[in-house]
Amino acid sequence: MFIYLCKKIAIPGNVQLRCISWNKDEGFIACGGEDGLLKVLKLETQTDEAKIKGLAAPSNLSMNQTLEGHSGSVQVVTWNEQYHKLTTSDQNGLIIVWMMYKGAWYEEMINNRNKSVVRSMSWNADGQKICIVYEDGAVIVGSVDGNRIWGKDLKGTHLCHVTWSSDSKILLFGMSNGEIHIYDSQGNFIVKMKLSCLANLTGAFHIAGIHWYHGTEGYVEPDCPCLAVCYDNGRCQIMRDENDQNPILIDTGMNVVCIQWNHCGSVLAVAGSLKATCQDKDVNIVQFYTPFGEHLRTLKVPGKQMSALSWEGSGLKIALAVDSYIYFANIRPDYKWGYCSNTVVYAYTRPDRPEYCVVFWDTKNNEKYVKYVKSLISITTYGDFCVLATKADEDQPQYVLVLCNSIGTPLDPKYIDIGPLFVTMTKTHVVAASKEAFYVWQYRVAKKLTAMEINQVARTRKEGRERIYHIDDTPSGSADRQLDYSKAVEGTRDPICAITASDKILLVGRESGTIQRYSLPNVGIVQKYTLNCRPYQLSLNCNSSRVAIIDLSGVLTFFDLDARIIDSTGQQVIGEQLKLERKDVWDMKWAKDNPDLFAMMEKTRMYVFRNLDPENPERPNKDYIINFEIRSLRDSRALIEEVGIEESSQFIEDNPHPRLWRLLAEAALQKLDLQTAEQAFVRCKDYQGIKFVKRLGNLQSESMKQAEVAAYFSRFEEAERMYLNMDRRDLAIGLRIKLGDWFRVLQLLKTGSGDSDDALLEQAHNAIGDYFADRQKWLNAVQYYVQGRNQERLAECYYMLEDYQGLENLANSLPENNKLLPDIAYMFVRVGMCEQAVSAFLKCNRPKDAVDTCVHLNQWNKAVELAKNHNMKEIGSLLARYASHLLEKNKILDAIELYRKANYFFEAANLMFKIADEEAKKRTKPLRVKKLYVLSALLIEQGHEQMQNKQRGKVKGKSSEAASALAGLLEDDVLSSTNRFADNAWRGAEAYHFFILAQRQLYKGSVDAALKTALHLRDYEDIIPPVEIYSLLALCACANRAFDTCSKAFVKLESLETLSPDQRQQYEDLALEIFTRHCPKNNKKSDLDVVLESGDGKLPICVATGDPILEYRFWMCSVCKHCMKAKERSNYNFCPLCHSSA
Repeated sequence: MFIYLCKKIAIPGNVQLRCISWNKDEGFIACGGEDGLLKVLKLETQTDEAKIKGLAAPSNLSMNQTLEGHSGSVQVVTWNEQYHKLTTSDQNGLIIVWMMYKGAWYEEMINNRNKSVVRSMSWNADGQKICIVYEDGAVIVGSVDGNRIWGKDLKGTHLCHVTWSSDSKILLFGMSNGEIHIYDSQGNFIVKMKLSCLANLTGAFHIAGIHWYHGTEGYVEPDCPCLAVCYDNGRCQIMRDENDQNPILIDTGMNVVCIQWNHCGSVLAVAGSLKATCQDKDVNIVQFYTPFGEHLRTLKVPGKQMSALSWEGSGLKIALAVDSYIYFANIRPDYKWGYCSNTVVYAYTRPDRPEYCVVFWDTKNNEKYVKYVKSLISITTYGDFCVLATKADEDQPQYVLVLCNSIGTPLDPKYIDIGPLFVTMTKTHVVAASKEAFYVWQYRVAKKLTAMEINQVARTRKEGRERIYHIDDTPSGSADRQLDYSKAVEGTRDPICAITASDKILLVGRESGTIQRYSLPNVGIVQKYTLNCRPYQLSLNCNSSRVAIIDLSGVLTFFDLDARIIDSTGQQVIGEQLKLERKDVWDMKWAKDNPDLFAMMEKTRMYVFRNLDPENPERPNKDYIINFEIRSLRDSRALIEEVGIEESSQFIEDNPHPRLWRLLAEAALQKLDLQTAEQAFVRCKDYQGIKFVKRLGNLQSESMKQAEVAAYFSRFEEAERMYLNMDRRDLAIGLRIKLGDWFRVLQLLKTGSGDSDDALLEQAHNAIGDYFADRQKWLNAVQYYVQGRNQERLAECYYMLEDYQGLENLANSLPENNKLLPDIAYMFVRVGMCEQAVSAFLKCNRPKDAVDTCVHLNQWNKAVELAKNHNMKEIGSLLARYASHLLEKNKILDAIELYRKANYFFEAANLMFKIADEEAKKRTKPLRVKKLYVLSALLIEQGHEQMQNKQRGKVKGKSSEAASALAGLLEDDVLSSTNRFADNAWRGAEAYHFFILAQRQLYKGSVDAALKTALHLRDYEDIIPPVEIYSLLALCACANRAFDTCSKAFVKLESLETLSPDQRQQYEDLALEIFTRHCPKNNKKSDLDVVLESGDGKLPICVATGDPILEYRFWMCSVCKHCMKAKERSNYNFCPLCHSSA
């Protein structure tokens, strides 16, 4: 921002001012001072002419009223903008409320407590309540109509400041001892505010000001600091709310008297005085800060003592009360704006949205495109493009440079790890710099392409080169540097303060006054220059020979980069400081086509310089231009009109001039005197005119010649009417085509009597479709593209309208291998529509792209199916890679589902068995472990079935069924050798099934059945821990009084190596206790033992009861191939083991 003093108003009688307040809505300025002085002033409103000329400060007063009523010094003035009231108070405690009536201010209410002086008054955000604090601790809250809402006496305190929160729920009271107390809106004490700015300081400090911005114009950032507290010693803290534990701390280094936010909370003004280094007296200054504590500008103000300041409602002016004067200063904020491709890009904040509102205003077509951008830092433009610099995330120190076109469409975002405090742009590069480093991005964009073509280019192009350099580095420009942000965060003693670039060079300015010159596109340091100032803004001319420098105080100087001069030591140096110097400059721009031409803004005027000499600063106006015809031209025109062409020709022959010959040629054309016209065109060397006359000479019809002449003189309506009267509609259409008036062409084609030319009709429809598409009116464009059968642009419109059904119908209507099908397929891919994309790819015979699409969109089953149908073998490696990716993230179930969908059942089963084994080791519920083993076995069975089906397909057509059976056995044999689950897929499920069944039978009281079932568990020691098997077996045997079996179980338990000595001793003690009472013998053998000893081999086991099946008729599950007794079949609707339907 730039600020300068522009006006001074003297108060009559040299009365000292104490306070000032500027009405933000209506522009009234109230100022109070000694001896009861109270005046209301108003500056003249700007005229249209003044606005055009850019005058920011009107020079005259439209109101200057003195308000009578106070006798003592007026110390507080405050406005209620919502209800158009002014509230004032003097040193005697008298409060007066003033109101506007018939263009003047009058007293409305008076209040005098007669006990103490009013120190501060504050209206809340909606103007409904006012809080008044007295020096003796009294607080009164009243309504806008003068009624008292509540009052309170804060004993033992001396008040000096008060302010409301934006929601009117909190009141802050500033004490004379420097403390700030937080109260609710009813006057109840909450807590003392933490004052971090006074940490490690001793002594008494007084509050200079408290100002809480209420967010009426929006915030520059979400959660932006808005509560400012400042002390007379210069210490200041800016908080997000009253309880902010981490405020922004500022040490202004001055004696502060007043602070105030501007209208939108983006700038905090701090007014006070500073001890001058070379003088005894203090110097009045105003410091300007951002809400984040960054110093913007310093304004020096003449006078002895500054007492108050106040912002104007637009934030473009500030009023300062100094001694008996009011000084006005103009402010030029650093607007976020730029200009590219006939488009003005600008940003502002709105109260109803946390983001910046970025507007792309096409000044040629007067169309606006609005985008909302979070945490916008800057806007930089060049050519047809702009770069928006934003903060990526509020919590992370990462930033984004977004390359956009002139309608705000993002083309390429780049994430960087340095704060882009300074950004510049050329036609090939974007350069962003922090204080320590700069980042160079060589961007690439596709010009004059449709949105669909841009997306296609984006898929195939290589990424632009990105490099980063520390300011203290000395790059040579030869080696290609990688992005390394580690050095970029290192500090420097001489930070960056400005940058600029052209197609050839990059200039980086540093706070010491050094300018470093780098070459582009290969970034290498070329030269260092030394300036006499700290640059604030740098700008290169179009041929990179000169740079303009604006320093912090607004002084514009120029530096010739290539000049070679002899310095004071007699050595030759490169670079020369030019003599031109201008003060109070806040911006400048070089011409794009002339290295010596530039424009600069100096205060409220714009100057144009050529070769360092100023031109007339007046604004050009059409009224200043007068077209005055010379005498010979007037005489020639009069002769042609009065005498004729032949006589006029002789006059022009005697007074020859190209303009006169052209006049004669035009007159001859009007009268179809082609010979004279040709001679005149020859004399004025108009080759196009000669060709036109020759063409007219070849025409036979007089009316045709007249129509051509009318078109030549831009009388198009007349020419068209003549063509139509001659029944030459084709010529009328041709004329409109040349003019690009396709709407009229279409109208002429439709109203013709004969059949229209189909090709021309399609061309007209497509041209009108292009007209609407260029203006992003896609719905209108669709209607004309359909009639023009322009399938390529129709696809683009459907895509932009998100009409994917229309896009799908278009793809279905296209013939196979149409060149548009791949583009449509990629459109579907970008929006995640897999089925439609695959269909389009297959239709254009690109199965690999279809498979890649399925993989990209995680449709693996579809991918495998396509790969198999088209004999593609790389799907296995893709599947394995994705599965390993899932397994690395410990997403085993996702990997299983992936394999299962892709029909890779054995890989899925392998993973499922691992999960089951892990759950078994965790001693999870046995039923859960059984289910996992069942799922694993089912996957194995599906794999077997898949192999058998595949093998049947291989041997199909062979005469022998034995060959098929043999091939199947060989396949199983190969499987068994490679997969350890192939032969015993159901063992895990069997083990836990019998383990659960035995316990159910035991708890049910069927001890004999439980023992038989438990005996089967001896075959599954590799799955269930032996200690659990034999503990259960011993328990069942003991319950069944089969003590010999129980004894064997205890012997097995005591011999287990996995038991600890204590556990083994417990088993021995339990066995001793049992077998001292019961002999470990069992004369009755079980049926199972009898059968086993009979030598009939292994019998099938009933999965319902655990008994061996001795009958010849039994039921077998079709899935797991396990058996169940026939008499048990009626009790089950499903297989007890695998739970498949029976």
